[in-house]
Formats: sequence, structure tokens, C-alpha cells
Amino acid sequence: MGTEDRTKVLICGGGNGAHCLAGLSASNPENETRVLTLFADEAERWTKVLQSNDLTVTIVKNDGGSEEIKSKPTLITKNPKEAVTGAEIIFLIVPAFAHEQYFREISPFIGDNTLIVGLPGQAGFEFQCLHMLGEKAKHCTIMSTESLPWACRILEFGRLVQILGFKETLGASKLQGSISNLKQSPFESVQKVLGPKPVLREIQNYIAVNLMAKSIIHPPLMYGKWSAFNEAAPLKEKPLFYQGVDEKQASLLSSVSNECIAIGKAIEKQIPGIDMSEVIHILDWFLTYYADQITDKSNLMTTMQTNKAYDGLLHPMKQVDGGQFVPDFSYRYTAEDVPFGLVVLKGIGQLAGVDTPVMDEIITWAQGKLNQEYLVGSELSGKDLPKTRAPQRFGFKTLQQLFDV
Repeated sequence: MGTEDRTKVLICGGGNGAHCLAGLSASNPENETRVLTLFADEAERWTKVLQSNDLTVTIVKNDGGSEEIKSKPTLITKNPKEAVTGAEIIFLIVPAFAHEQYFREISPFIGDNTLIVGLPGQAGFEFQCLHMLGEKAKHCTIMSTESLPWACRILEFGRLVQILGFKETLGASKLQGSISNLKQSPFESVQKVLGPKPVLREIQNYIAVNLMAKSIIHPPLMYGKWSAFNEAAPLKEKPLFYQGVDEKQASLLSSVSNECIAIGKAIEKQIPGIDMSEVIHILDWFLTYYADQITDKSNLMTTMQTNKAYDGLLHPMKQVDGGQFVPDFSYRYTAEDVPFGLVVLKGIGQLAGVDTPVMDEIITWAQGKLNQEYLVGSELSGKDLPKTRAPQRFGFKTLQQLFDV
């Protein structure tokens, strides 16, 4: 295949997921794989490593064995123009708070008929993407997946990344610009980059993907654990995050999930022809995606406590005097998953006319810990709303407008 015939794939990011996707994409000779990382000197360091090494993706198999995939991206750079020009598929595989910086840098160079993929997009991705692309959005197609395709971790920066497990399927939605004309189905294009697993499953509307964002999980568990914590009495060790879940935490998460389902049902009633059946309870989601890894499926609490995928994961903590620990609310479980998670879902609920008292309670507590103001009472009218991805921040005033994009 000639160079000009290869699909030009751009991966934005330099973390675990970006390493993994870069290795998988570059191993396919039909792709020309580029990487754009804006963080510090990552691009320079990664380029230097690959001068004398391949990028190796090690896949851990269920039987305990492993498989290695070796490849090299064509380009790793910090220069947006060099990275973006001519790119046909752009993956953003960075934390939600970093999306705005990447959009700002890449938008001037995005061409017509580009496929932009949030891997995952996380709540509010499409709102932000449409806002920052402006008129260019009409020429592009936006996709968002509900989570990462795999559990992975960097073992050696730039050179070695490990895939611990693939999801069997991965839900994704698309928003096609009114004059976007892609060469092939966006799902086929993304599947070709990912490889055979996970199998992409189309979710019929992007709001359903937003309401199933996994950012709903951490804030209720953080609130349930720490809302009554006294910082004058630090802990001797970091507590387990999922294995230590109690009935109160599970009840809070279940209630938030029920509020998301209620929002979905309200949308179905108000917007003719919209299917929100993909918005399922978080317990059903765990049982679908982690079926083989959960020992006790009795209820939501036991499902989280006995999920092997979560073994050993700890609460984010800060060390204080005497080697003891207090919770770290600057970690993404609160600092990202509230403004780029719960606040977005609250915003959709507000447009749908659905009360969300449990979300409100958690957001009110979290904004105090973050020294921000998103909610005033039960309304999203706080001074820091522009720092979130709530639809109201981007000018959406009615529910119908969310479906007219």
C-alpha cells in the first residue's frame, strides 16, 4: 500500500491509553499513525526513546500467557499543525479537563470530513466539541465511546505498555455534521484502528452515552465515604476504594443512577422518536461488562466489593504529618468527575425538567471541597459554571436544542 493510500490517524495524548492506541494503530500497515502530546517535553522524550526502540504493546491473555505487538508511530510531535494537517481520524485520549486545550490547538488545522473520536468522550464531550469547532462542525463527524476499550498501563514510558484486559464490546455514538461526507462508516474506521476487540456497538443517540458516563461512579462513593470525615483525625492507611464500599455509598450511587434513568425516560416522553433504552442502571452495567470478574452479584455493594478488576484500588489520599492520610479532593475522582460528569448530567436533567436531589446533594458537597460554585440551591447558575461542560455553558436553553445539533 502506498503512503498516500494509508489512513492518516492522529492520537492526541501521551498517557496509558495513548501509548496503547498508538502501538495498536501503528501495527496496522494500512494506517499512518501520528501522536500529538502537548504536555511538557513528552513528545521530545518519546521520540528519543523510539530512535533506538520499538513501541511494544504486551497483551496479557486469560490463560496467563502474553502476546507482544511491536510497531513505531510515523510521527510524535508537540506541533499541532504538523500533527493535524491531513489527518482523517483524530482520537482524543486524554482526561476530560485537557480536551479544551487540545481542541483549541488542533481546531485551526482540522480539514473537511474529519472523524473526531473521544476515547472516551466523557460527559459533555459533544457540547464542547461543537462549540470549539464552530462552523467546522458541519464538515466533521463526532464520535464518543462510553469508556476506554481496555485496561492498560505504561510499564516504560515511550517503549512498553501493557494491556491487562479488553472489553468484549464498547458502546459508541456519532453526531454527523450536515455536510460531512466520510469515505466509510465511522464505526468501521474506528474498529480498524482498535483491532478485533472490543467490538463497537452503536448507541443510537449521543445523550444516552452522556447519561451512561462512568464519571457518575466516583463522586457518590467519595461523598459517601468522606462527607462526615474529620481532617483532624487522619487515617493510618489508605482505605480500599471499591472493596471497601458500604451500604450508604452503594445507595448513593444507585440513587444517582436512578436519576439518570429518570432523565432518559423524561427525554423519551418529550422528544418523539428518541430511544433512551441504553440508559441502564449502574448495577446492570457492572454485570454486563464485568460478568466474569464479579464473585458476588447479589446487589450493587457486593458487585463492587468482589469485582476482580478493582482488586487493591485505593482511595486518593494525601500524606500529612506523622505519615498519616487525609482524602485528596484535587484528584480526578472529584476535581474532574464533578464538573465534567455530574454537573453535565444535572444540566441535561434541568433541561428535561427532572429533579435530581441526590446529584444536587453530592455536587453541593463537592463544590465546597473544590472551592467552586456550580449549583445555587438546585439551579445550575453558579459563577464557576463556565469551568464545566454543562450544556447551559454552551448556550443550550431547551431540551429540543440538544437533538437539533
